Amino acid sequence: MQATIVIDLGFGDAGKGTMVDYLSRGMREPVIVRFNGGAQAAHNVVTPRGVHHTFSQFGSGTLVDGVRTFLSRFMLLDPYALLAESRGLEKLGVKNPLARVMVDGEALVVTPFHKAANRLREVLRGNGRHGSVGMGIGETMADMLAFPHLAVRAQDLRSLATIEMKCRGLQELKYSEFKDSFTGVAATGFLPDELRILTDPFAPRKVAYEMVRIARLFSLVSMKTLERLSYTHPLIFEGAQGVLIDEWHGFHPYTTWSTTTNANANILLREIVYPNNVTRLGVVRAYGTRHGPGPFPSENMELTMRLPDKHNNFGIWQGGFRVGWLDIPLTRYALTVSDGTESVALTHLDRYATLPQKRLVTAYKVLKGKLTEREKAVIVVDWKKSQGDEMYIVSFRRKSNLEDLEYQEMLGEILTKATPVVEDIDYTEERFIEYVSKLLSLPISVTSHGPTAFEKLEKVKIQKAA
Repeated sequence: MQATIVIDLGFGDAGKGTMVDYLSRGMREPVIVRFNGGAQAAHNVVTPRGVHHTFSQFGSGTLVDGVRTFLSRFMLLDPYALLAESRGLEKLGVKNPLARVMVDGEALVVTPFHKAANRLREVLRGNGRHGSVGMGIGETMADMLAFPHLAVRAQDLRSLATIEMKCRGLQELKYSEFKDSFTGVAATGFLPDELRILTDPFAPRKVAYEMVRIARLFSLVSMKTLERLSYTHPLIFEGAQGVLIDEWHGFHPYTTWSTTTNANANILLREIVYPNNVTRLGVVRAYGTRHGPGPFPSENMELTMRLPDKHNNFGIWQGGFRVGWLDIPLTRYALTVSDGTESVALTHLDRYATLPQKRLVTAYKVLKGKLTEREKAVIVVDWKKSQGDEMYIVSFRRKSNLEDLEYQEMLGEILTKATPVVEDIDYTEERFIEYVSKLLSLPISVTSHGPTAFEKLEKVKIQKAA
């Protein structure tokens, strides 16, 4: 047996889902372990027969017979969204999808009260939106820390009384926080359902009944279950979102309330004392993308027009889908903080090949005088290319204090002071792949030339034969 961890080394949307589908087809009945995020994930898979599904909580290999999903305690469970996704899979011919789902009893549960509060909070930020997808992930995490007695765990879904009590407490909490803004929001005609659920006295009981009903359709388990499965099944750990929006390493405040590196998967493997091979794969597009607001130095409006994304359109909460050049310094930084990535999957090469002009961001240049002493201490500089007062930044250092949010804000400030160094690329595809591998100092183990598993090429063996 073996375990493979798949994460995104960018801002998200690099192709984790299609890589998990590809890996699932080369293994015998793997178990896909979701180890961060929640229903806000959108992992698109297209089968060789042209069937498409956007995965959010199910493992992205679920269209393959025999694949099961384990939602770990690091995953936030949304019962409503899980049921909706299950129904979508049934329409595609997957029989009884929820019977293939196992949920750790310690997993946090997102309720409709969290989602309503999340959306209200984002609307009230006005032009200062953080790019939330409105699924209540950050709200749930924040409440778990501030009001642990109200935190709903998956194991609570077996007790109607417990769920109703916690839902009522959450409704009262959110009503108290937002009541002064209800009139103004209501006048706009926006978010009527969200306002209703925070004011309806019968909502806590209705929500409790529905969540308990849904919970009867899947299995509630513990880490002992994952340990037993690991003896006879390969494991695929499927990450969500991207390292560059990680809660502790992204550019605050444009981050997610989720650890998007290998860290959580590494913890789970240690807990089950996993004795076999572990491969840590980082997924990167051949060009850069970002969905929503936040720093994106390589953004290029012409590329955004040339490379629209079929499965990533404008979102009411996230905003627009932005495209730029592959940013090597930021990818190096993502590798530095990723907790053990060993090789890279380079995706969307088919779309990159259509560009008349191909480029890479290979560094940032900045005048010494623009940076504070602390900022100078966190950058990695290529002194051979630096001249006079101008420094060439090739990456950023990992911080020593994980919870230092000022460090993350500082990285964003540096990006506003620096100018991307864009290099023209006039290489064959094979030479381009070799160049990216050299710049990142890691092998490119898989290349992807389209959305299906048939369009993947394994250049370096990353999994054993089933």
